[in-house]
Amino acid sequence: MSARRAVHALLGATLLLAPLAAAALSKQAALAAQCGALAGVTIPAQRIALPTRGAQIDSAAMVAATAPGNQSGEYCRVTGSIKALQPGTPDVHFDLNLPVRWNGRALQIGGGGYDGVVVSGTGVTPFSPDHAPLALGYATFGDDSGHTGNSALADFGLVNEAVINFGFAHLKKTHDVVLALIERVYGRPPERMYFGGGSTGGREGYTVMQRFPDDYDGVIANSPALNFSGVRLLGIALGRAEYGVAGGYVPPALLERVYQRSLEVCDKLDGVADGIVSDVAGCRKHEQEIIESLRCASAGAAGRTDAAASGSSAECLTEPQIATLRVLRDGLALPYPLAWNAEHYAGYNVFQGTRLTGMLGLGHEPARLPLPGFLANGYLFTQGDSYACYFVTQNAKFNSLSFDPAHPGRYQQQLFGLSQTIGAMDTDLSRYIARGGKLITLQGLADEVISPNQTIAYYDALIARFGSDKVDSFMRLYMVPGYQHGNGVFIPSVDLLGALDNWVTRGVSPQTLTATDIAAPSNGRTRPLCRYPMFPRYLGKGNVNRASSFVCA
Repeated sequence: MSARRAVHALLGATLLLAPLAAAALSKQAALAAQCGALAGVTIPAQRIALPTRGAQIDSAAMVAATAPGNQSGEYCRVTGSIKALQPGTPDVHFDLNLPVRWNGRALQIGGGGYDGVVVSGTGVTPFSPDHAPLALGYATFGDDSGHTGNSALADFGLVNEAVINFGFAHLKKTHDVVLALIERVYGRPPERMYFGGGSTGGREGYTVMQRFPDDYDGVIANSPALNFSGVRLLGIALGRAEYGVAGGYVPPALLERVYQRSLEVCDKLDGVADGIVSDVAGCRKHEQEIIESLRCASAGAAGRTDAAASGSSAECLTEPQIATLRVLRDGLALPYPLAWNAEHYAGYNVFQGTRLTGMLGLGHEPARLPLPGFLANGYLFTQGDSYACYFVTQNAKFNSLSFDPAHPGRYQQQLFGLSQTIGAMDTDLSRYIARGGKLITLQGLADEVISPNQTIAYYDALIARFGSDKVDSFMRLYMVPGYQHGNGVFIPSVDLLGALDNWVTRGVSPQTLTATDIAAPSNGRTRPLCRYPMFPRYLGKGNVNRASSFVCA
């Protein structure tokens, strides 16, 4: 190419780019103007489908692409509050992020635990491991569910309107306010509205499909706390076995022995010893063998749990300790129904590779503390104790060890009402399915907080109601071996948001995906993310750290 032709080509390219740059600057200026005008704006109660006293914008400001810590490009950050009806009830506080380069989609992000912290929506999420959804052009938003403080001390349970907000109302209220703001700023509603969350956020994902099916096109609901009352009541039953029965406490050293023994027996069932129990169903056939190999031969010194008596750390499980672990394994069966005829909370994979020694496992203290904590007395019991005190009895001094979940007496109606307000066990998703809504759920088979078997039970109930073909048309369930509740020996990173968006907008239904392990000791290894009930089985050759060496079996 001659020098003259090169110059002309460069000038032509510059002239072509100039309108694009001008358009980008125009969008930027338009959003900046709209953003600044939002501060102090009120949203009337009539725009919100559930009862409120309206909403107000507390702040609105542009965040520059070069702002410290910002990896999402330029956007307008909006904070606001949705006014409660009753004096003494906290407002619902929310954050909304409106990108300059909007892709026409919106993503509502759920919370965790007892919520109580505003979900900012600005960070990288498990749904999009390489980029934050905001950076991909999504308008993102979340809220605090209508109270402040995410801890085991769920004293907002004493405020009825706050409980309703936490259960479901905050989701609709925030959605409606944000929808009004998006229309105001961009001049049109989102082409697609998605929801993504895990644990409590997973329950919230199922909640919006069940209660507000017309509002969402796709949902990612991971490790969902579907039967909220069920898991809390099981936590109380577990605490009664640990701390209400002599010798029922199982110390961390013994819990680690149970975990290691399950690996010894079951790790290779998938064809390779990789520290992961993948064939959980196959491992369950060896459960009694595992228990018997750990059972104390007698009630003598070998069975005692204090190191001073046995001369070393605990070596075997006593009958009361086995009984405690069976409470967790068997789950909870109630002689009365909760909402949606829920009478059972499925148990955990205690003897199939679930590690119960961490912050979210069982307790590290042999006695119940006056104020239980996650590490001291275990996550499940601590949360169950708080639930009994603040939600069920509404008595902060109540002794949860005196509460028998099978015989709640005068609190049975309260339990039913709570399960109806907070639970997400309704299997009638017919409206959501008819509208073409899609659902992806991912959960660890070694989850120690939300029972993976409860999630599977809900999935099976959907199949019983709609048939496998109908469920297959709108839902994907991925159960991940070795994954616990945000931790574990295999922590999957996979672009679920991309998979969901492709399914909704292009009709490309996700099948086997590839998950990258982000656990520190094994960071970077990959495995197939298999649709339930399949699991990764080693082919017998090839690199054991590569998904290509495995097949979904």
